[in-house]
Amino acid sequence: MKGLLIAGTASGVGKTTVTLAILAAMRRRGLIVQPFKGGPDFLDTGHLSRISGRTARNLDTWMLSAEANKDVLRHASQDADVVVVEGMMGLFDGKDGATETGSSAEIAKLLQLPVVLVLDASKSARSIAAVVLGFERFDPALPLAGVILNRVASECHFKMLETAILSACKAPILGWLPREPGISIPERHLGLRTAEESDVTDKQIDALAAIAEKHLALDQILTLECGLSSEPAVAQWPRTEAASVRVGVARDRAFSFYYEDNLDLLRQHGAEIVPFSPILDASLPADLDALYLGGGYPELYAQQLSSNLSMHTSIQNFVASRRPMYAECGGMIYLSQQLTTTDGKAHTMAGVLPFDMKMTSNLVQFGYTTVELMKDCLLGTRGTVVRGHSFHYSRITNNPTIETNYRIQYSLSGRQEDEGYGSGNILASYIHLHFRAAPTIAQHFVETARSIKAKEMMPA
Repeated sequence: MKGLLIAGTASGVGKTTVTLAILAAMRRRGLIVQPFKGGPDFLDTGHLSRISGRTARNLDTWMLSAEANKDVLRHASQDADVVVVEGMMGLFDGKDGATETGSSAEIAKLLQLPVVLVLDASKSARSIAAVVLGFERFDPALPLAGVILNRVASECHFKMLETAILSACKAPILGWLPREPGISIPERHLGLRTAEESDVTDKQIDALAAIAEKHLALDQILTLECGLSSEPAVAQWPRTEAASVRVGVARDRAFSFYYEDNLDLLRQHGAEIVPFSPILDASLPADLDALYLGGGYPELYAQQLSSNLSMHTSIQNFVASRRPMYAECGGMIYLSQQLTTTDGKAHTMAGVLPFDMKMTSNLVQFGYTTVELMKDCLLGTRGTVVRGHSFHYSRITNNPTIETNYRIQYSLSGRQEDEGYGSGNILASYIHLHFRAAPTIAQHFVETARSIKAKEMMPA
C-alpha cells in the first residue's frame, strides 16, 4: 500500500498546506487517497476530507491503543490507492518532553509510514541544513524519506537551500512550495477555520493540485510505501443485529467537531446517524431516540443559535421526553442558559442545563485527559476509563448544583477534577472523548437509547 506521513519541524510550518496540495494533486491524477490526521485535531480532518473526497480519520497513539490505530488505518484504507497522514505539531512532539508518546514519530513507527518532513524556509539560508541534519540524527530508528521546503521566496532562494542540504544531509529534497497566500486557510483561536466555513471551491483545489505538480516530486513521493499490511484483522467490523435507533447529530457551521470513528462505533451498534442544524432547522428531525451534540464554534454563531427559538423548544421537549442526550464542549455551551461572548453580549441558549457560560481570551484547559466514570451513566458503568482531550476558550460563570459523573486527570498539569455533568437524561462535558479508546461506551449509549425506546413502545 502506498503511503506516507507528512510531518513538520514545529506547528505552523505549513504541513497542512503541503498535505492538501499533495492530496489535491493525487486526486486529480485519478488516485483514491485516504487521508488521516495525527492527534486529536478536528479542524484539519475537515479540510483533508474536503480535498480528498473521502472522510479523514484520526490516528492517536496516546488516546488509542496500538491495535486500535492499526485497525482504524486498515479499515478506512481498504479500497484506497494511497494513504496520506498529516502529523501534528513537530515530528517528535507528543505527551511530554521525555518520550515520543503521542507524537507523529510514534505513529510513523507503529504504522510503518515513511516520513516526509516539512520545513518553513522563509527566513532560512544555509542554516536550514543544520535543522534537517538534527532531525535526521535525533532518532536514527526513524529515517526521513525526504524533505519539502515551504514558503520559499524564489527559485534562487531554493537553489541556495538545496545546496546547503545536499552538502550535509542524506534526506532527498522532494520539492518546495512558494509563498502563496491564495492557497492558505485562515486561522482563528482554535486553529484553522473549519471546512464548513471555508467553502473551498473546485478552482482552489485545482490551484493546490497545480502548485504541487509544478513544485513537488510527486512521482517520487508516490514510490513511498506503508509497511503495514492493508489486510484487516477481520473482514469487517461486526455490526449488531438489534433494532436500530435514530441518533440526531448536530452538524453545521457551529457544530462540526466529531471523530468519524465515534460515529462509526455508534453505527456499528445499531445507530442511524441523523444530522440536523441547530442554526437553520426549525426543529429536531422526527422520531429521534437520542441526541449527540459535538463541539465547534457556537460563539461565532451565538446570535443565530439564540434567535432560533423553535429549535430551543424542540430540544426542551426532547429533554422532557427523557430520551438520552450527550453533549461535548460547544454542544454543552449550546445547552446552557446563556452564553456571553467576548464583546460582552449575553445570548440565550437552549436552556436545558443550569449553566451560564462566558467566552474567555485565553485557553482555560488544554491537553489530553483521562476520564474515569465515577458512577453508572449514559456512557457506561462505574469504573470505565476512557481518554480524550480538552481545548476550550470558555468557562462556567455560575456555580449550579448539578451532579458529576467523571473524575478527570489532565495529562499536562496532572490536575484532577470532577466533571461530566449529569442532569436527568443529559450528560455534558468539556472533554472530547474518542469512543474507540473504550469501545463499550458507544455500545452503552446506543443500548440505553434502545432500552428507553422499547419501554416507550410497550403498551400501557
